[in-house]
Amino acid sequence: MLVVACIALAVWLYLLLARGAFWRCTERDDRAPAEPRAWPRVVAVVPARNEADHIAESVGSLLGQDYRGPWAVVLVDDDSEDGTAEAARRAAKGDVRLHVVQGLGLPTGWTGKLWALKQGIDAAMALPEPPDYLLLTDADIVHADDSVRRLVARAEEKRLVLTSLMVKLRCESFAERASIPAFIFFFQMLYPFACVNRPRSRVAAAAGGCMLVRADVLREAGGIDVIRGALIDDCALAKVLKARGPIWLGLTERVHSVRPYPALADIRRMVVRSAYAQLRYSPLLLVATLAGMVLTYVVPPFAAIFGSGAARIIGIATWALMALSFQPTLRLYRLSPLWGIALPAIALQYMLFTLDSAYQYVRGRGGSWKGRVQANASGSR
Repeated sequence: MLVVACIALAVWLYLLLARGAFWRCTERDDRAPAEPRAWPRVVAVVPARNEADHIAESVGSLLGQDYRGPWAVVLVDDDSEDGTAEAARRAAKGDVRLHVVQGLGLPTGWTGKLWALKQGIDAAMALPEPPDYLLLTDADIVHADDSVRRLVARAEEKRLVLTSLMVKLRCESFAERASIPAFIFFFQMLYPFACVNRPRSRVAAAAGGCMLVRADVLREAGGIDVIRGALIDDCALAKVLKARGPIWLGLTERVHSVRPYPALADIRRMVVRSAYAQLRYSPLLLVATLAGMVLTYVVPPFAAIFGSGAARIIGIATWALMALSFQPTLRLYRLSPLWGIALPAIALQYMLFTLDSAYQYVRGRGGSWKGRVQANASGSR
């Protein structure tokens, strides 16, 4: 027990001291960047499949931007059955900057979202004045009125090829409070934002809810086609684009998701969709990941509760480090610091989700989302 407890402590010391200080949540969009002399053309591309509940608020926030340059919105209605396109048009109130594209059938080899993005990007580039930047954003995302202006200013100031914000997710229900901050914490641990933002680092990541992309660089990289089958499309795109220039990823409170996750089952579906894809559908990586999570999150509280002597002391100390590292993320979501004590139980929940993701893949249901099974882009509809 003592040896294993010491190893767990060493793991947490590494994470806290040598993993890009991910836990501090310091990479944020709080600082207002210098404004460019001339504002480039920007088009937002919004893929939407059965999003009638959210699309009005999302489209309204986009058309309400105070952006000072040419600005338009392309909505791709991805075979919706709930009147998504009609809801978007009503929200636009005749604003000619909204262009609605009726999506075509999903071809083999593409995931649904990326095929919709492909059609939206093609439509944007076919406009009389093609954009310099593409804002790829989701149909449940609501932007503050200065969101696009600040994104473009940052991209121009730092000559970024990709500027992405980890939008603030909804965190109101008990299931959301118990899962969403940890989701952000784990994502930052996997992809430390400071490393993502360092040009010489090989770490590349983005958050798919809000990605501002240089249109010419995306075209030179082969377009969205190069990641057509990716389930974790944001990070796949970040990897492609970072090879061509600097990228930036940060936390924000200016852009947020309105998609609710009222029950734990809703969180499970979100995670199960792509967790096994993150492990490249490898049973060996699955076993290694679960073993690593047990060592990192389960061993410390186990040693603290059931151990004795030095093992118990080390377990308590490691558990305390774990809880303290979670505090900046909890503050971001304005939650009680006591949630830090529950991080081992929350991590165990995510381990079960990961196992479920692998199980669904074996059953042929991997990557299931809104009626489509997309793991490995097998051509399923």
